[in-house]
Amino acid sequence: MSRVSIQSKLLVMLLLTSILSAAVVGAIGYQSGRSSLRAAVFDGLTEIRQSQSRSLQIGIEDLKNSLVVYSRGSTATMAIGDFTAGFDQLANATVNPAQQQALNDYYVKRFAKDEAAQTGDEVDVQALLPTTGAAAYLQSLYTVPFGAYGKPTADWDAAIRNDDARDGSAWSAANARYNDFFREIVTRFEFEDALLLDTRGNVVYSAYKGVDLGTNVLTGPYKGSKLGDAFREALDSNVVDYVGLTDFGDYQPATEPTAWFVSPVGPQGSVEGVLALQFPISKINKLMTFDGQWQRSGMGATGETFIVGPDDLMRSNSRMFIEDPETYERDVVEAGTPPDVAQDSIRQHGTTLVQPVATEATKLAQQGQRGTLIAPDYLGHETLQAYAPADIPGLRWAVVAKIDTAEAFAPVSAFTRKLVLSTVAIIFVVCIAAMLLARLFVRPIRRLESGAQQISSGDYGTTIPVVSRDEFGDLTVAFNDMSRNLAIKEDLLNEQRRENDRLLLSLMPEQVAARYRDGEETISQDHQDVTVIFADIVGLDELSAGLTSEESLAIVNKLVRQFDAAAEGLGIERVRSLRNGYLASCGLNVPRIDNVRRTVDFAIEMNRIVDRFNAEGHHTLKLRAGIDTGKVSSGLVGRSSLAYDMWGSAVDLAYQVQSGSPQPGVYVTADVYDAMRDTRQFTPAGEVTVGSVTQPIWRLGERQS
Repeated sequence: MSRVSIQSKLLVMLLLTSILSAAVVGAIGYQSGRSSLRAAVFDGLTEIRQSQSRSLQIGIEDLKNSLVVYSRGSTATMAIGDFTAGFDQLANATVNPAQQQALNDYYVKRFAKDEAAQTGDEVDVQALLPTTGAAAYLQSLYTVPFGAYGKPTADWDAAIRNDDARDGSAWSAANARYNDFFREIVTRFEFEDALLLDTRGNVVYSAYKGVDLGTNVLTGPYKGSKLGDAFREALDSNVVDYVGLTDFGDYQPATEPTAWFVSPVGPQGSVEGVLALQFPISKINKLMTFDGQWQRSGMGATGETFIVGPDDLMRSNSRMFIEDPETYERDVVEAGTPPDVAQDSIRQHGTTLVQPVATEATKLAQQGQRGTLIAPDYLGHETLQAYAPADIPGLRWAVVAKIDTAEAFAPVSAFTRKLVLSTVAIIFVVCIAAMLLARLFVRPIRRLESGAQQISSGDYGTTIPVVSRDEFGDLTVAFNDMSRNLAIKEDLLNEQRRENDRLLLSLMPEQVAARYRDGEETISQDHQDVTVIFADIVGLDELSAGLTSEESLAIVNKLVRQFDAAAEGLGIERVRSLRNGYLASCGLNVPRIDNVRRTVDFAIEMNRIVDRFNAEGHHTLKLRAGIDTGKVSSGLVGRSSLAYDMWGSAVDLAYQVQSGSPQPGVYVTADVYDAMRDTRQFTPAGEVTVGSVTQPIWRLGERQS
């Protein structure tokens, strides 16, 4: 380097400084920009989830309020009375053979066929056919002629518009009077149906005149649906303006999963029946799928929002299912969904109440938590997920918004590429500028060099400032010598510090050593849940009596090293070891919820070590150990000669259990016994007295796996 020109040194210095500065600024900008972009992605996803939740809450609340208005109004009150009276008049009504045959054909050729196609199950038609005169009469006049089942058709729409079958019955007269009122409710709010039920559970009116018309929700063929429970709760409610809302469930007369809005009907203070509005899953799907406009709603190519119920099943359709059913089926099966479950979704044309979503996000939301995370979704894709409970009274729904990480973090990747290219361009410009600046800055030095040459040639009249090259070189040499000397001394100091740290860590835990290095003189700590084992080797004194001190020490070292290795493997912390004693703990410096089990396992392993030692050398050593769990204290004891020790009631009791047991074995206190008695075998071993308190002890069974 002594032959390198100052211009070259200055050029290198400018380049290094500029490049390092650009690198540091680029790194800071990268971290800041990346964090901001990631935060923006999470915030956007959370905002969409919140928006969907609010829309869901507002929509359901509006429907509840509307239902209160209708159910408490005079029209609904008069309607329930007239329909109930008309229904009761038809109790003994009969149908002619032709009507009965048409009713049978409808159930067999239409209802049962469509139901089997939807669920894959055969339908017991005989169990569903109307058994009462009123039900058979009404279905033969209003259900069979219009085929009010399945997907909407012209005939299906005609069912709700049929105001009067012109049979002259009181029921048809009531239908002619009130059907338009309930038809307006159903069509305006897009309900699947509106039912009126009398106080006995009879469906005395149905807007679409389906197969549930005239049935009883408590005793009829559809009594197992959520409608029956909702009906009972509505009758039993004493709350003004009560509106009950059920979760989605299977309702056989419907073609898709159904929820119910129910409200008592009658004047204030009286219940004459119940109005039940059949809420189809299609309304939820329209909201949660943005009506198919995912990209326009900010969800990109892979984002979606969906609802999950307390049974971990979807309450809305999967976007992948809607866009590409074959890919959906392949992905969910690869992610762990049973193939038959995926096939059910395909057959039923939806994932509601079929697709399980037992992800971490849904579990946290079901626990009432809100937040975001990155985790695999039900399709097995790594996604960003924003989760929260739906906060709808009566429904334990979780709302999740998610998007694939590859798409979500695409702006981060683009930002990274742009930043790298910009940094490279800046470094190139800096190199050119450094070359020009180095030539500019070195000119005074060149003049000094020329003046020195003139002086050396004897031109003493030069008035150039005396800046000797030799002196600059001497200063550089002196600085380099000083730097090298400091480096050597620093290496020596670092080596000494490392040696001191190794020595301290061999005497005490790292946390205690750190406090001791910081200058603390009194170092102690209380621990609430620690398991202590105090063990000694019975027979070691008799064995050592016939050995030299070196042989005796070799035996002790061999056993202690094996104990230490077992302790390290089980997470046990040795506190101190004596010649024939060993004090250790679990949960002292590293909290462990299974400290009792680990300590008992360690005692069993110590016993095995002693047994192996006996088998190798034909010795008869035995292990006697006491174990207790509870509160202890630890810290440094002494001043000139430091020792790390542990004390407390658990230590004292473990020692008493060990020392108070004449026979070898592993003895435990009542607390340890209570924690381990379901997994280990113990036998009563008497009692020990600590202070004035007598406690029972147990002995660990001899044969432990």
